Order: sequence, then C-alpha cells, then structure tokens
Amino acid sequence: MYAVILGKNPKLSEAEFHAFTNRFGLRVKIIESSHNWIVFESSKKIEHLFHKLGGSLKLVKIVGEGEESIQELTYSKLFTVSIYGKDDWKLWRKLGSQIKKTFKSEGSAKFFKPAKVYAMPSELILKGFPETKDFMFIYGEKLWVGETIKITDPFELKKLDVDRPVQRAIFSIPPRLARIMINLTEVRQGNFLDPFCGIGTIVQEFLLQGLNAYGSDSDPKAIRGAKENLKWLKKEFRVKKTAHLEVCDARKLKRCFRTRFDAIVTEPWLGKPLKYNLTRGEAIQMANQLDRFYYQVFDSFRDVLKRNGRVVFVFPAYKLKDGRIYRKERRWLEKLGFEVLAKYTDFEERHKVVRDIHVLRFRG
Repeated sequence: MYAVILGKNPKLSEAEFHAFTNRFGLRVKIIESSHNWIVFESSKKIEHLFHKLGGSLKLVKIVGEGEESIQELTYSKLFTVSIYGKDDWKLWRKLGSQIKKTFKSEGSAKFFKPAKVYAMPSELILKGFPETKDFMFIYGEKLWVGETIKITDPFELKKLDVDRPVQRAIFSIPPRLARIMINLTEVRQGNFLDPFCGIGTIVQEFLLQGLNAYGSDSDPKAIRGAKENLKWLKKEFRVKKTAHLEVCDARKLKRCFRTRFDAIVTEPWLGKPLKYNLTRGEAIQMANQLDRFYYQVFDSFRDVLKRNGRVVFVFPAYKLKDGRIYRKERRWLEKLGFEVLAKYTDFEERHKVVRDIHVLRFRG
C-alpha cells in the first residue's frame, strides 16, 4: 500500500495522478483521500514511474495502521517525522520520542526537528540531510503510518528552469507544470507537439520522457533559443532523442509538419501582461479578442492531429477586481470537433491572469 503527498495545487495534482495511472496502465485502488494526500493500493511499478509525476511531492510506503505500526518502521540513525491531517507540536514530538524508543534496541537514533514544520520539506531531505528517513503519519479516517521512499527532486526542476543558457522568465511555463500537462493527455507514447514552444520548456519534457518531440514557434529567435536549450539538455541529462523544431505560425501547422500527432501540449500567447485586475466587462472583451486567434489555432490543429488525439491547452482566465475569476465558455471548440474532457485552474495569489487548463479530445 502507498500514499502520495500532493503539491501546492492539490486539485490539479490529484487530476494528474489519476491521468498518470491511466497513462501507464497502473491498477490503482483508492483507499482514502483528502485535500493533500491519497492512500491507495498499487503494484511496485509505481515506485519506478513516480519521477514522471509533476504535481506530487512524495511517494510513501504504508507499513500499517495505528501508532503500533511504528514497530514496522525501518531503523535509521537520523530521522524526521511528517504529519498530515493534524497540526500538533506536542503530538509531533511524542511520535518522534516513540520512534527513538522503538529503535533503541537496534542503536541510537537522532530525531531531526526543524521548528514548527510538521511536514518535512523535500529540499531538506535531499540537500541538508540525504541520509534522513522521513517517517509519515497521515491522519484520515484511520492513522496511516509509512516511510517516504521517493521524492520529486526540486533541485532538478530548478535546474531545468534557471540553469538553461537561454531564459525568458516572464513567458516560460514552469517545468513542473509541463510535466503535469503531459500526464493529463493520458497518452503514453507517440508524436507530441508544442506549437507555441518558445524556448522549449515543454519540448524538453517530451524528450526527458522519451517521446517523439516536435516544437514550433512563429518567432525565429525563440526557436534559436530552444535549440540552444535542448543542446544543453542533451549534455546535462544525457538525453538520447532529438527534437524536430520549426519556425511556424500555429494557424498554419500543415505547412510545416507532415506528421500526425498523438497529442498537442501547449501554452499559447495569453495576451499582453496586465497592470491591474480587470472588470468582468473588460475580461469578456479581452477573452473574445484572443478567441479569434485561438479559433484559427484549433482549426489548424485539426489538420495535424490523429483521430482521438489529445490536446492540453492553456486558455487565459482573469482574476477580477471583485476577487472572482472569469473563465470563458468556448462552445466553438465542439463545433471544430474538440470534446472538453476536463478543466483546471493554476495560479498564484499575485497573478492577474489565471491558467485555465483544458484537456480535450479531437473526435476527427
């Protein structure tokens, strides 16, 4: 039995987890779930594939139920305790003391206790204390006790972002989100295209996952930057495959590609940066203007997608002056043959433009 600890956007992370299990044919039985964790049964294959998840922070091996399961934990000279479902400093210290007492027969053990941190951050486990075991206590309908066995490496994701030779900080999608979006396609292998590839963030994730990678952008400078970044990726991450990149208008894809694609994953131009939060009327006007462009883009997608091909596409939504979010309904997608399977938002409090992530199927 296992558990996954979800990331900072739990709804999106949970959706990715379910899409991921479908994508890789994992037989998963959900036992219990909450806001930021899922307890489930699965084969050991999940351990080998966990690194392909973008929205989950930790994979936990469940050893039992109840505090008596502490007896089942593997001895470690240095350990910490992560608690989910409760914020209780006294309980946190008590569990650490119980583990130390249990380990006493095997040797001395030190309980690492960063102040007022109930869930051990991945950064500390990986960088500061690489030999530390992270013992997990998940308080749901039952108390699940386990040990963290896999962690999403934040340093790798940071390297994929800020260590690249060519940067476009304002316009580039985070590598973690690129990974999530690829999983949302539920397509395990085949030809993948990013028609607004910019400097290549999504394309580099195609390559890291061993997919047939294609990218295009209307800006020649962006394509030059993507080629330089992918050259760096090949050297730093020992990627064997290469990507096919083209300078191409996303509204005229059939002129640039003879390939039929299994999936398109992309974040297009979302409009000019906003200096203030819009009114509802202003948001409607801006969304309608951009939709004239997006309509042509999706019309072009029909020329290069396989039947039942998937699209994961970021539309802009807007955080309004009154605090609400305006998300436009796009009935024209259905007319072009695209079925909307799911929609998710992704944003931070400071953002004025919200990512409205659509998962679509092209009926052909």
